[in-house]
Amino acid sequence: MSNTFLELGLHPHLVQAVADRGYTTPTPIQSELIPIMLSGRDVMGQAQTGTGKTAAFSLPLLHNLEAGKGHVQGLVLTPTRELALQVAKAIQDYGRHLDVQVLPVYGGQPYGAQLSRLRKGVDLVIGTPGRLLDLIKRKALHLGRVTTVVLDEADEMLSMGFIEDIQAILDETPATRQTAVLSATLPKEIRRLADRYMRDPAICEIQRAQRTVAATEQRYHLVNETDKLGALTRLFEVEPISSALIFARTRAGTVTLANALASRGFPAEALNGEMSQDARERVLHRFRNQMITVLVGTDVAARGLDIDDISHVFNYDLPRDPEIYVHRIGRTGRAGRTGTAISLLTPKEQGRLRRIEAYTKQKITRAVLPSVADIEAHRNAEMMEKMNMWLRRGRCQQEREMVAALVAEGHDPAEVAAIALKLARAEEKQRPIAQISEVQDQRPGKSRQGDKREYGQKGHGRSSQEGDKNMVPLTLSSGRAHGIRANHVVSTLAFHGDVPSGSIGKISIREQHTLVDVSEQYVRQLLAKQGDLRFGKHRLTVERA
Repeated sequence: MSNTFLELGLHPHLVQAVADRGYTTPTPIQSELIPIMLSGRDVMGQAQTGTGKTAAFSLPLLHNLEAGKGHVQGLVLTPTRELALQVAKAIQDYGRHLDVQVLPVYGGQPYGAQLSRLRKGVDLVIGTPGRLLDLIKRKALHLGRVTTVVLDEADEMLSMGFIEDIQAILDETPATRQTAVLSATLPKEIRRLADRYMRDPAICEIQRAQRTVAATEQRYHLVNETDKLGALTRLFEVEPISSALIFARTRAGTVTLANALASRGFPAEALNGEMSQDARERVLHRFRNQMITVLVGTDVAARGLDIDDISHVFNYDLPRDPEIYVHRIGRTGRAGRTGTAISLLTPKEQGRLRRIEAYTKQKITRAVLPSVADIEAHRNAEMMEKMNMWLRRGRCQQEREMVAALVAEGHDPAEVAAIALKLARAEEKQRPIAQISEVQDQRPGKSRQGDKREYGQKGHGRSSQEGDKNMVPLTLSSGRAHGIRANHVVSTLAFHGDVPSGSIGKISIREQHTLVDVSEQYVRQLLAKQGDLRFGKHRLTVERA
């Protein structure tokens, strides 16, 4: 391994630019990749975010070009506009002593400025596959004299469905070009791409010192797909979360999940590849300053995050590739701290879990979700802790005067205290405890017993014949067509109808309506709340079935 950038054979101006940024010693990926790329050989580099791989391909890319030739000599493909901007800025910084013309191109940006820059001539183009292909079809981007092509975050581009665009772009470049593929993982799809478009590539693989972080506790919960949000909110009730990163499969999924958590009182925002760089920075600023507790992101959006104090990582959607799992959970338990990684696993994903365990050579513990009683006990304990803290402080003169006034009116002090606690806990009604259905094994006739559905004190999901003889069947005006689920029914009746979850029985969701059994003692009050029952934007009517 080279001890300095000068020893790698880089142009003195590049060495100076690196020194100006405060870097003195090359990272392992830089020491291996830079000499290979300087020699002109094709290369496949595997390294995680944070290892210095952007400089590893940017520096030799700049070293090998001749500034001011008036045509595109180097091309870098990235999966997102955010990464395109990051790479372009890094290349501009490294090449500022070389008078290099760098142009980032990506979707959502007006064509005019890009077309104008291309007509004037640029040395390097960094862009997303879709926009690059559009510019090629417009005959504005000519790649016939490109000498080097870099595919950055290649695994993410393939997972996002860019394979055909990438192939079309590579077909526009000379067969004699140098090709470099940089990726956190090297799945078989990338190797097939290499077989077709690369010539005897060198393999530069930088492994982590360990495949998982020893300070990270790993566990999983087996749940049905429809119960993932309910399971997550239960965990948020009891886990000691200071800051959390949740991974979802899609960009749309990040927004939906972040909004669902925020509406339940858990401060969360989405982080995805469709956000502008300014919007991303604002979200990260709020997260770092603890204005929000939770980031919900995709793997692509989370690339490049540099935050050391994340207490929890949640795999809301389990990744297909074990290496991506390792990369995700490595974001907690950093800087000497302990961390927790929790995965929500559906029955059909158990094979993925076994592959992850085989890859990491570690057993991931199956855990049971907190029950309704667990959550209620936790809420009580938290309230008692707050009460004891304020009792020790004793700084509540105004409140003491209010209590004295109420007692003077003849109210019992114990009753006043109880009412005050009830008011203080009012926000808990905004967080009804989600019901969780029993998980069925994939094998016929088998069921999993570890994470059973919590049905409240009595247990629901049973029919009125099997349980309470005083259950009354009711009809709700929304059904499957409106997106209603069993947990929605329970939370609506519990929150808006003041019906204890243990008094809700069998739920049968039909296409246009829902049947639900409710204890007879609560039927009259439900029927009286016709205008108050709501599910999302839908107002529910209720009547006897």
